[in-house]
Amino acid sequence: MTLFSVEENLLKTILKTNKKPFLALMIITIFIAGLLDIKYKGLLFQLLPDTVKSYLADII
Repeated sequence: MTLFSVEENLLKTILKTNKKPFLALMIITIFIAGLLDIKYKGLLFQLLPDTVKSYLADII
């Protein structure tokens, strides 16, 4: 049994038993990552048009 198959089985077990909490955790994590990207002017922030960048920079 390889490490990949152990991780895959663990992930399947987690998703089988706790779908809603896992989904909520992922959504919250992505939301926080987006806010931090805007705050620290990360890669996704730099890809935005200048008008959107200036608007977001004024808000946060």
